[in-house]
Amino acid sequence: MSDLLDKLIDNAQVWQASRQRQVVRPGAESTGYAALDAYLPGGGWPRGAMIECLTDAAGIGELRLMLPALQRMTRAGQTVFWIDAPHIPYAPALARADVDIRQLITIQTQSREDQLWTLENCLRSPGTGLAMVWLDSARRSDIRRIQLAAEAGNSLCILFRHSRHADQQSPAALRLQLTPGENDGQLCPDILKRRGGWPVSDLQLAIPPVVTQRPEPASNVIQGPWSQAH
Repeated sequence: MSDLLDKLIDNAQVWQASRQRQVVRPGAESTGYAALDAYLPGGGWPRGAMIECLTDAAGIGELRLMLPALQRMTRAGQTVFWIDAPHIPYAPALARADVDIRQLITIQTQSREDQLWTLENCLRSPGTGLAMVWLDSARRSDIRRIQLAAEAGNSLCILFRHSRHADQQSPAALRLQLTPGENDGQLCPDILKRRGGWPVSDLQLAIPPVVTQRPEPASNVIQGPWSQAH
């Protein structure tokens, strides 16, 4: 029994409230934000695990938080799935943000069972880099199914859920509650749960904006005779 417990502790599968264990996890993906990576075991998003991002509303910067991972994975030829996103991804802005939109697949499902089946199969696919899903409601058994699929595929899995679920127990390896900062371009990710450590609050990240329009080069502006000096 003691050997098994030691193994679980070494793998950071037992939460030790007394201290934060810095365990190097192969394949952990940097979030792209050093201030957040410093608090995550392995220094980034845990692969082969489920991550919950809880928000009060969509559009507060949660996708910009994922932008570094989107850039890195799509450029490496890995597929990123958007499942039941509340809005259609704006492809021109993503392309200008150096995301390879050829690697993005959006899926809309018709029921919870369809949603779970789709997410499980995406996570188990060897070509998947990241699967993001927006969940209205889910049973604990549903979330456990998702966790097992993420482990099987060793891919990233992000569940976007409403913050009213923050008090519920969850088998997720990492849980973040996201709120907008006081200033534009700021996001505050409170860590509600992480492997091997206490929750963390009062973090503030500077989230760069995504340019949605590119200024027209001056050489392409049509000029008429009225603009010429006489």
